[in-house]
Amino acid sequence: MDSRRPPLAPACPTLPEYVRHWAETTPDRRAFTFVEHPAPHSRGVHRTLTWRRLDVRVRALAARLAEEAGPGERVALLCPQGTEYVAAFLGALSAGLVAVPLYTPGLPGHADRLAGVLADARPSVVVTTSRAHDEVRDFLGAGGPRIVVADEVPDGGPDRQPVSLAPGAPAYLQYTSGSTRAPAGVEISHGNVVANARQALAAYGLDTRPMTSVGWLPLYHDMGLVLSVAAPVARGALSVLMDPAAFLHEPVRWLRLLAAHPHAVSAAPNFAYDYCVATVTADQKESLRLDGVTALINGSEPVRPGTADRFHAAFANQGLAPGTHCPSYGLAEATVFVCAARPGEPLSRFALDRDALAAGKALAARPDDPRAVLLTGCGTPAGQRVRVADPVTRVPLAEGEVGEIWVQGPNVGRGYWNRDSEEVFGAEFADAAAGPGRWLRTGDLGTVLEGQLVVTGRLKDLIIVDGRNHYPQDVEASAQEAHEAVRRDRLAAFAVPGGAGGECAVVVAEHARTAHLAELDVAALVRAVRGAVSARHGLRLADVVVVPPGTVPRTSSGKVSRALTRTRYLEGAYGGQARTGAAV
Repeated sequence: MDSRRPPLAPACPTLPEYVRHWAETTPDRRAFTFVEHPAPHSRGVHRTLTWRRLDVRVRALAARLAEEAGPGERVALLCPQGTEYVAAFLGALSAGLVAVPLYTPGLPGHADRLAGVLADARPSVVVTTSRAHDEVRDFLGAGGPRIVVADEVPDGGPDRQPVSLAPGAPAYLQYTSGSTRAPAGVEISHGNVVANARQALAAYGLDTRPMTSVGWLPLYHDMGLVLSVAAPVARGALSVLMDPAAFLHEPVRWLRLLAAHPHAVSAAPNFAYDYCVATVTADQKESLRLDGVTALINGSEPVRPGTADRFHAAFANQGLAPGTHCPSYGLAEATVFVCAARPGEPLSRFALDRDALAAGKALAARPDDPRAVLLTGCGTPAGQRVRVADPVTRVPLAEGEVGEIWVQGPNVGRGYWNRDSEEVFGAEFADAAAGPGRWLRTGDLGTVLEGQLVVTGRLKDLIIVDGRNHYPQDVEASAQEAHEAVRRDRLAAFAVPGGAGGECAVVVAEHARTAHLAELDVAALVRAVRGAVSARHGLRLADVVVVPPGTVPRTSSGKVSRALTRTRYLEGAYGGQARTGAAV
């Protein structure tokens, strides 16, 4: 039965070897379940693969892919979310090919990115499903890569010896979300992904106790791939998947799956928790019991203490324990996981002086001070080293000093595919004794407080006006609190060229779906945003643009893309939107 404690996992060097191990030792245990929602109010149709059945499908797909491509060639996964995606990913790895986790061409707003990634990765073959075959074929056009339809590949086939996979060989290309630059493919080795899966399991206390992974994050996203595929495979645990669109349509579906599976572990970006608070009704809460949830990982964007408080308050009566919220930090260049707060521990909160933080110092402030910045600790690393360094002098900084986050460990990727990676993946401290070896420069800013990593922003996103640093997410938080018609987490603050060779700040914000632009007092909204940003940050906004819902571009992982918003603004794409005119 699935309720039995899974056996302790062996130390296999690759994910395909874990699949073979579990197929031999626990063949009838459930491995992956995909919950499909075919109708708007569907409670879900479950489709499950046991470890034996998963192994059969992985072997069949590996044999089929080996007929189309040689070792080291790229295989792009253009599959919908589901068990076929999982089997195709593991099948590509088993065949000694390099998987490229992507998505179907129908994902709204991402066709250009998909075309760019395919041009960069140059796959020899594309895997899709019969449901998506026509749109994939039309998107690739004549002369494109060969297409394998995963669910049409029969079981069995010719006997084939497993390919010998070196831990240091590339397993897949994880393309970055592109929030601050063009997407780049990080080469993740077999050893990298196994190490990171085991690091994450250890960090959340899942390496020695039962777990069920429950996830809606897309499998082409680094956290979705590691938490919903790699970690369960390494642990021999059940992974329950649903489509991201199903979550966005009705968020309570995610909570129902959490309630239905004991020892549930899941991850979501900050906005998803606020989305649940805003949309899950009292009637929907009545049938929920969340006391069996082990950990809710909050990452992929700045984690706000208020979000965790609102989520717990909204679902405390459903038995949700306050220690389930686990702020975390990671990035694709490190496979994904770097640091995490442990389940069961109270949330670490830090109120910091905004001006001091902008100057590179984390000084305590009163939490009720309107000029305080409220941040959450992201815990400590597991199985890797994290240091904060001055990005210019490459000198390690003391606790409380803000600098660039550097990472070193067996999970750090090999580099960027097909481009120079030395500057990012080969950093060294000015004094080698301070931290020997090569380090990953993350491009993220942070500090260490009370032994915990506190992420403050992104180096390339900093808004520098009149010699002062401003964190865009801090400006965005002030702007969205200034007026009820500003849509939460759907706005971007960034710098653009200003007069006399300097820079000035701009905010592009979506209005709430409940507000109609024709009836909205745009002038009053803009005045409120300008006033709030001026009062809290001492920053004069050069322009505030109000746009309809869905206008501000997002990355493939759901984060607002400040870089693309800035590009579109400079190209005049928002010139026809509501505004009161740029300041001069």
